[in-house]
Parts: sequence; structure tokens; C-alpha cells
Amino acid sequence: MSNKQKKLEDLEGIISKAIKKVRGTKENDLCKYIPMTTGGYMHHFTLKKMKTKQPDELGSLIEKFILRVDRPLAVAPKSRAARGSRKRRDNVNFTKMQLDRLLNMARLTGDKEMISLLSPKKSLATCKRELIQALRHNIVDHELWNAYVEAVNSQSANLTANLESLLADN
Repeated sequence: MSNKQKKLEDLEGIISKAIKKVRGTKENDLCKYIPMTTGGYMHHFTLKKMKTKQPDELGSLIEKFILRVDRPLAVAPKSRAARGSRKRRDNVNFTKMQLDRLLNMARLTGDKEMISLLSPKKSLATCKRELIQALRHNIVDHELWNAYVEAVNSQSANLTANLESLLADN
């Protein structure tokens, strides 16, 4: 029998003893009891890799942290970076009534920038219709014209994006 097969059989014996000691069912159950220098416990891929590439070192780790200890202690998992579930705290969400109150306050103070920012966006068709009505009544409304320009630019940007998407797909 070759030296490598002998080491592998010894390691299998160590692993089976360790699994019984931690009351596990499979090799991966041992990972939680083997600490790593980078923090946390051993990943199951690392265990599999060490089993084939560094069986002596794996055997000594299992003996040190599981078999030679009276009660093996589970290692705390490595702390991970927060994922995308964090809520942004700098965005303020207003109710419809609060937005209407803010818009009314902006109108009372005459703040045109806030009025245009808080006013609901009109569709291109609505802007055209209101502009034609204003022209018929000889009324010049700069806010209405700005809303029309914004609607045209928005529609143009949407069409350009859709066209680029179609061209990218083909």
C-alpha cells in the first residue's frame, strides 16, 4: 500500500471519529469547529481541498480543535460586509398631502425652482394641449413652456435609450 493511501485512510479515520464527537452526519459538519487565521471557521471548499492536497495538516487541525478537546466549541462565523438590504436614511419620502403642502408653500413664497421641482410632471400631450389653449387666450406662461420642453426632452431620451437597447440586442 502506498504512503499516500495510508495517509488518506488515517485521515478518513480521524474524520469519522470527529464527526461522531460533534454528533454530525457529514464531513462539512466539522468546518464549524475549525477556526481560520483570517477569522471565522473553515469553509467546506477549503476542507475538501485540504483533504486532497494537505491531508496531514487537515488531520492535525481536526485533532487539535475537535479530538483533543473535551467539548469542541463552534467557531463564530466570519463577519461579512453588509449587502444591499440596507435602507438609505438620507431619502425623505413625503405623502401626497405633504407634497401638496410643500408645493403650496413654494407658490406662496414665489420660489419657481421649488414649484417646478414639486409639481407633478405633465405628459407631452397635456403640455401641448395647455400650450395651445394658452396661445388661443393670448397668455404667455413660461412654466408651461418649460414643462413642454422637459416633456419633449424626456420623451427624446426614452426613445434614444430604447433605440440603443434594440441596436445592442441585434
